[in-house]
This record gives sequence, C-alpha cells and structure tokens, in this order.
Amino acid sequence: MTNPKPPLQYELVALSAPPAVSRRPSSITRRGANAKTASEGAGAQLADWGESGANSEIVLGELFCGAGGLALGAQLAASGEYRYKHAWVTDVNADACKTIRQIVDSRKVICKDVQDLDIEGLDAIDGLVFGFPCNDFSVVGERKGTNGNHGALYAYGVKVLDVLKPLFFVAENVSGLASTNGSKDFEHILAALEVAGDGYTVVPALYKFEQWGVPQRRHRYIIVGFSKDSRITFKHPEPDHAAREITAEEALQDIPLGSANHDIVMPRADVQERLRHINPGENAFTAANIPDHLRLRMRSGALISQIYRRLKADAPAYTVTASGGGGTHLYHWDELRALTNRERARLQTFPDNYRFHGRKESVRKQIGMAVPPKGAKVVFDAVGAVVTAYRKSLNR
Repeated sequence: MTNPKPPLQYELVALSAPPAVSRRPSSITRRGANAKTASEGAGAQLADWGESGANSEIVLGELFCGAGGLALGAQLAASGEYRYKHAWVTDVNADACKTIRQIVDSRKVICKDVQDLDIEGLDAIDGLVFGFPCNDFSVVGERKGTNGNHGALYAYGVKVLDVLKPLFFVAENVSGLASTNGSKDFEHILAALEVAGDGYTVVPALYKFEQWGVPQRRHRYIIVGFSKDSRITFKHPEPDHAAREITAEEALQDIPLGSANHDIVMPRADVQERLRHINPGENAFTAANIPDHLRLRMRSGALISQIYRRLKADAPAYTVTASGGGGTHLYHWDELRALTNRERARLQTFPDNYRFHGRKESVRKQIGMAVPPKGAKVVFDAVGAVVTAYRKSLNR
C-alpha cells in the first residue's frame, strides 16, 4: 500500500527585492529611543505600529536565530494583508549563520556572541523573536536552569525589549522550562518579560507540534507578549484535535536522490546486529530480545530512553534532538541505520531544498535545535492577524 504524500513540503523561494510598501502616517509610532530609524544608515527600517494596507510589513528582529526555523515559519506566514520582514537576525554559530542566509539578506545576519551585541545600535522592529538556548532547561540535560551557562541568556531578550520597545515578542523554549528549579525559573522569566520595556501582557502556551501537522512529538513553550499600551491580550490558536497526525513513514518518503545533507551511512556491524533485536518504538533498554552480549550497561545504572530507539512507521517520530553520539541519532523502523540529516530535517518540516551548512555533526545540531517551520508558521499566522487588526483600528 502506498501512503499519500504528506502536506509537508514547500519550495524555498530565493531572496529577491521586496515589493514597495506604502507607509501611511500613524497616530501612534513607537520605537526605542536609541534604535536607528529608516533615515539612519543603510538597510534600517522604521518599525511603525500604525502601518496598514495591502501586504504591509511586520518587521522582525531575532536573537539566537540558529538555522532559521522560526524565521522561515514567519516568512511562510505571509498573507494578502501582511508579510514578515527581518531587519536583523543574530547567532553565535558560524554554520547556522551561513545556513540562514538562504532566507535572510546576508547584510542583516549578525554572527557574534549575544554578549558582544551592540543592542542600542540595532534597527527598530515591530516584533522581537528569540528561542533562547534550552540546554539548561531540557529534560535530557543537567537542568541547571537559570544557574547554568545558557539558562540566563533569556535576559538578552529582555534587554532588547528594554531598548527597542517593540509592539510584541515571541519567545520559545522546551517544555522542561516549566519545571526546572521547581518552576521558579519559569515564573522568574515571565515576570521579567512582563516588566520589560514599557510593560507587556505575557501569554505562554505549550504547543504539541504533532497536533499542528508536524510529524514529530515535539512539545515547546511559546511565549507571546504584546505591549500593554496596545491593550492586546493575545490568544493562542487551538489545534484541530480531530485532525490526523502525520506519521514518520509519510514524512520520510520520496526524498529526491542527491538531496543535500542526505548521506546514508551504515553503522558498525555490532550496531546493526543490536538493531535487529529492537522493534519499532523500542530502545536498547526496553527491547526484550537483545542477546546478552549486545546489551548496554550504564555505569550509573540509568536507562536512557533515546539510546538506539527506533521510530514507529505509523506514528509521529519522537523528538529530534541536537545531542550526538551514543546511539542518539534516531533510528529507522525498517532499515538498520540512523536517519540522515535530510530525514531529520523532514521530521522538522524543513523543505528539501533548504541546505544546512557545516560538517555532519554541526548540521545535526542545527536541525535538532530548530523550531519546526510548520509549527512556527501557526504562531506567526496568529500574531500577524492580531497585528493587522490592531493597525487597522489605529487608522480608522
């Protein structure tokens, strides 16, 4: 039986000059006092809360942009009434910066450590996007929370809000954010976002992306805030609970030969032999039929659920992660091998012509840390509709 091709694929549109957009005067114009305006420097954009009209621009800035999952989702969310445009994006990873240049003008990609970023020199924006690093909040890490090396980086998002004072922000992090340090970290971050800038009405929600057509059980917190001056309380969209989930088999079929990042590598003979005894959905610790000489023995006695875990063909994949080595590569349900990076990108809903740059392990990390563009599009569709309605209300 041949499965229907899933509604996941879309073509990556090459960068081109944006269409001219008429700028109508607004009764309210908000931007940070230190942010550059359109008349100051090449490429600067005026973020005008009151702009409206056909295909009006919503100007974004993004911290921790990675390979571009959120950015691509925003670009896919364009409608007849609005389109998202990036004034700037920034990340410390050179390979990720090279990857995102497919969809963001290279002149707007700032490749440096956020701690060295000249925040006061950034162009004005309508909305800030930041998927702040999740390492210290993830359930597969040490869970140091805001006490870890990465956990406190959300504060740079707060600082951008303080300086640029955009109309809205969209932040993203793992589901474990709500439980590190007894939920105190989550509460602290939400409180900091509420008082950033001139104040924001902050609304968090847990998205289960498999409910939105992503062929992967990936659960992430999306935090949306609108300026209190706007009097907007954002409402997150509700999924269609009756909709059929997209399976791993549907997502991974018909990958074109010669696709980028699709090098199939067969593992060592002992790994292949171990996989023969692991059924779809099982891992190296839950499989009952693994011979004793092929069993894994952890020094700590811990049982790690992701080790040599095989996908189930008839269900969404489990979470694509950025971790590497030790049998954590996601394993095919039928073939005795790990997934290729292109297959992992399919599970993350990146289009086949989206090329990831860097060595294989760098690409794995970029893909695993990304937000699925199809899931991100859901969020930016909802935000775009609210911004459009707000602008219309100002120009009546």
